[in-house]
Amino acid sequence: MKKIPVRHLTPGMFIHEICGSWMDHPFWKTAFLLTSEKDYQTLLQSGVREVWIDPDKGLDVSDDTPSLDAEQVREQAESLLSHTQQQSAQDLRVPFKEEIERARFIHARAKTAVTSMFQEVRMGQALNAEAAYPLVAEIHQSVARNSDALLNLARLKNKNDYTYLHSVAVCALMLALGKQLGLAGEELMHAGTAGLLHDVGKMMISDEVLNKPGRLTDEEFTAIKSHPVLGHEILLRSGGLHPIVLDVCLHHHEKIDGSGYPEALSGQEVSLYARMGTVCDVYDAITSERCYKAGWEPAMALRKMAEWQSSHFDLRIFHAFVRTVGIYPTGALVKLKSERLALVVEQHPASLLTPFVKVFFSVRKNCHLEPKMLDLSTGEDAVICAETPERWNFPASVLTL
Repeated sequence: MKKIPVRHLTPGMFIHEICGSWMDHPFWKTAFLLTSEKDYQTLLQSGVREVWIDPDKGLDVSDDTPSLDAEQVREQAESLLSHTQQQSAQDLRVPFKEEIERARFIHARAKTAVTSMFQEVRMGQALNAEAAYPLVAEIHQSVARNSDALLNLARLKNKNDYTYLHSVAVCALMLALGKQLGLAGEELMHAGTAGLLHDVGKMMISDEVLNKPGRLTDEEFTAIKSHPVLGHEILLRSGGLHPIVLDVCLHHHEKIDGSGYPEALSGQEVSLYARMGTVCDVYDAITSERCYKAGWEPAMALRKMAEWQSSHFDLRIFHAFVRTVGIYPTGALVKLKSERLALVVEQHPASLLTPFVKVFFSVRKNCHLEPKMLDLSTGEDAVICAETPERWNFPASVLTL
């Protein structure tokens, strides 16, 4: 495999993967033989900067074409993540087991409230912005007690409730990231509200387009890309919302290099809050199951985002996001030095490399083990690498906390 700039693609090359969020381009399958000039132009115009090609299935690049192999890309991503190894100081948190039950209740209430709020918008009614504030306050309280509990629950969603639970997840991520960045008080609550309402414009787009399990037409892709503007108009009409909320709704698909939409802003033209929204939105989107795409495992998603960082995200905010969710995020499947598999349960307050994990499988014996909680900061064991559930064919029930 080789990673190359999109501008060096030619018909006859086999595209193995498009480097970017699934909202960046209209292609349903990211692995296909490039045969038409139209597809090439679509990629160029989508804002995607790089792709992976498979020379064994199509044409190769010339010797003078800039390219990176898988090992070089992996090393770059790991180097970027290594700059955030040390966890920042955190407030005293309640135990994960204590918070998870409260988080389940809040998560269920949030799903019901957001579904009702967004459905009213879809039916042509004005957005009830007042209903958002107590909901954001409840989510903030859970995140403050122990962010791992609600962030883990928010990651678990299916394709039917994606739009509503994605909003809840981005709200929780914005609150946790904002806290990591030093936001507090009303400023932090506005960031959380922005996360909750950032995708309200999707209510103006038909489910047939939003959930289409195939390649979008140019017109359908244009419709999808209109949701930030539509959402901004909805929020303006509702009245009373803070400029931070309006800004994130309009600009959460902007990229740091100017290749985003709707205004192609770049660098510091994109506000702090919109840059936060971009990272949170992409992370939850690519770790979620969609009708046209299975979600990536959390640790893999984070490494993909590290690959895209230079074109997509503000480096300072991305580093803060990694400190928020962990180099091995809650819910990630990892392989340990002892040749056992474990699920990351909670981040350690002192180090991103030594989370609390639940050991449940022996690689050496190829069998399940009695689940056991382990604090990796004791030095008893250590993470070697992240794993993918697909490789081990684990049912979803095994990979829940």
